[in-house]
Amino acid sequence: MWFRLAAMAALLLASCLPVRAQTPPLAPPTLTLDDAFARVARAHPDLRLFGARHNILLAEQEAATLRPPLRAGIEVEDALGSGALRGFDQASTTLTLAGVFERGGKLDARRTLAQGRIDALAVQREAQRLDLLADTARRYLAVLAARAEAAIARRDIEQRGRAVAAARQRLQAGASPESVLLAAQAAHVRADMMLERALQQQDAARRHLAALWGEREPRFEMVDGDLLALPEIAAMEELAAMLQHTPELMQVADERRIREARLQLARSEARPDLEWQLGARRFQDGGDVALLGSVSMPLGAAHRARPGILAAEADLAALGIERESLDVALYGTLAEAHGRYRVARLEVERTRDGILPRLVRAERSAERAYRAGAASYLEWAQLQSETIAAQRQQLDAALDARRALLELQRLTGASLLAGPASAAKETLP
Repeated sequence: MWFRLAAMAALLLASCLPVRAQTPPLAPPTLTLDDAFARVARAHPDLRLFGARHNILLAEQEAATLRPPLRAGIEVEDALGSGALRGFDQASTTLTLAGVFERGGKLDARRTLAQGRIDALAVQREAQRLDLLADTARRYLAVLAARAEAAIARRDIEQRGRAVAAARQRLQAGASPESVLLAAQAAHVRADMMLERALQQQDAARRHLAALWGEREPRFEMVDGDLLALPEIAAMEELAAMLQHTPELMQVADERRIREARLQLARSEARPDLEWQLGARRFQDGGDVALLGSVSMPLGAAHRARPGILAAEADLAALGIERESLDVALYGTLAEAHGRYRVARLEVERTRDGILPRLVRAERSAERAYRAGAASYLEWAQLQSETIAAQRQQLDAALDARRALLELQRLTGASLLAGPASAAKETLP
């Protein structure tokens, strides 16, 4: 009885309470390429690590600007000996202050070297940032590629479904054998398998992209991008002129300043430093005080500094050869990427304008002929396969062009962050 009353009371209470409106789940945010760039620039540890390196170089710069320390000393002579020197009556006490006077511009050379290393860090960070942005764009491109592959698979499923329906109708009418229907169904299952494969690849690519900013469970939707819309690029001569601003060559320029500073520091070692000392000596027996001073200079400083100077000069001369080798490698890579982009872009355009329209018309004509009994299923199936193969070949060419475009942008030092989403679509996928 009590349980029944309690249940009725609970039901009455629940009916009197206001019903909470169920809010629809929030839609996942839309991720543009600019958004991906911003997330990587904000969260990737490789870029945040440069802050710690900058602090280390600042501390080293502060240490490099310090002058040689002063040395204070005390010296006791003629004490605790034998005979008349048994006590401290005949002792003398000397207080000294010593230091080193640097010559040859050593302090300025150390400052220049420390500042050069700090300036080079900024260029290194920019090069690292561009590499990360290029990697982000490649992973973003992989997601769009998997989605485009899934779209092709859906079109293949749709046309294979029409073939299955037509084969079933002809089988029921007694116009074709069962083997035709089974072959059409197998092709339909194969197309469905390709779709599942593309969806799995898309999920893996999304996780690979989100890992750049530390996200384990991707919660975003991609912005639609036309991979086949490939922009016209500048001529090879213009791109080659832009190579002078690439981060690799800028790093060489900073490295030259660092090696020149090291050479100057090595040359400054050829001029010996002056060691000076001032002091006051007190004689215990009479209480007299005398001043003393000394100046000393090490000999053979130029001879000892010569190996370091020769090594610094050779290191600086080697940098010129390294620059020439880097110029050859960068130009070769630029020429290869430029040619690959133009070839891939031409293939995409020719496939779009000349091949696919004819294959689509031929496939539709074969479908009508098969339904009318004027063509075999193999003719229709072959045209379906060629149409899908041409679409996949066009997609592969577009992806190759996009990767070449990314390489061109990385080589020329052009910023990958295009700004608005529309501009990002124009520059990258």
